[in-house]
Amino acid sequence: MAKLNVRRLILAVALTATAAFALATLDARPAAAQESECGSECEPNPTPSPTYSPSPSPSPTPTPSPSPSPYPAPSPSPYPPPSGPTGADSSGNSIGGLANQRFNQMITNRVLGTVLLGVNEQINCGDCVSAFGSAGSFSAGVHGRKALTNNLSLLAGIAYTHYDGGGYKITSAPIGAFALRYDFTDWGSSRPFFDVGAILTPWEKARYTRSYDTSLGPVSVTSSTNASNYAVYGRAGWISRLSPRDEVAASIEVWQLWQRVSGYSDSAVAFNPFDASIADGTDRTSLVKIGGQWTHLFGSNIETNINGGWVQSFASHSGIVATVIGNGTVVPTMGNQGWFEYGGRLGFRVQKGWIVDLFANGTLGPQPVGNTIHGGVGLRINY
Repeated sequence: MAKLNVRRLILAVALTATAAFALATLDARPAAAQESECGSECEPNPTPSPTYSPSPSPSPTPTPSPSPSPYPAPSPSPYPPPSGPTGADSSGNSIGGLANQRFNQMITNRVLGTVLLGVNEQINCGDCVSAFGSAGSFSAGVHGRKALTNNLSLLAGIAYTHYDGGGYKITSAPIGAFALRYDFTDWGSSRPFFDVGAILTPWEKARYTRSYDTSLGPVSVTSSTNASNYAVYGRAGWISRLSPRDEVAASIEVWQLWQRVSGYSDSAVAFNPFDASIADGTDRTSLVKIGGQWTHLFGSNIETNINGGWVQSFASHSGIVATVIGNGTVVPTMGNQGWFEYGGRLGFRVQKGWIVDLFANGTLGPQPVGNTIHGGVGLRINY
């Protein structure tokens, strides 16, 4: 009986151990699975001792390809953004045009003044006075000569003029001129002579036009101001009385011209994006003229005179100092100019001492002097 109990006990222990082993095996397998899923964060592990390991070389990170944006990029506008008009350079260049106008003004004023000094008459003649009017440039006045001694004569005249040319216009301009002529009459029929004189225009109304182009169209601005002109000269020449009907003369002249123009700004116009203002300034130039003339009497009643010469300017200076929007300060330059001056007169002796004259004077040459003509009629009285 005791053996039987021992066997049963051993069998029970064996069965119990087998069952316990089977249960332990089943419990360990889920735990291992859980550990592999959770890793070291699921349950604390003792920190291992640090050991040195070499750092691996960094591998280049691949650049991701740009993915297309779901929103389309804006296309450039076919219309340029709005901006102001262009044309500042053209506006600045127009100041040079003003300088040309003012140079032409100086020369025209001088040409009109020489009529008062008897440019269309013979060098030596008796006392006379002439009233005249001219067109081309309107001019009306009187001039004449008076012998002070056998050798010395006074030439003088005064006129009221309006004239224009090349973008400018002069009005209300009184011109006065005078000169002294010394003629060596005691030398005989062929002799020297000398002149010294001046031409004065102390005040005149002036209008100048400035034109330029912009991207929105052309611009033309006419502005008004005041001006004055002054000139002095000396002349040396030789006269020959070839016959009682013919007189010829050749001469050289040296002139100095000044022109004072008051400052002004562009007048108000509808469109002038590059406005300009002009400061007070004085233009000046020097001239040399080499010329000659011939006076002839046809029959007993018709007088003729032709005269001409080459004129060269030098030491010219423009007095313009302009402030132009988009350009700042602009100061134009004036180069030397050369041109031909001409004149002529046809006189009819209507009765003793009374002569009706037709005359013309002008210039031939490049701009800014250009081709000009001023003609008129006069009544001359010898006394």
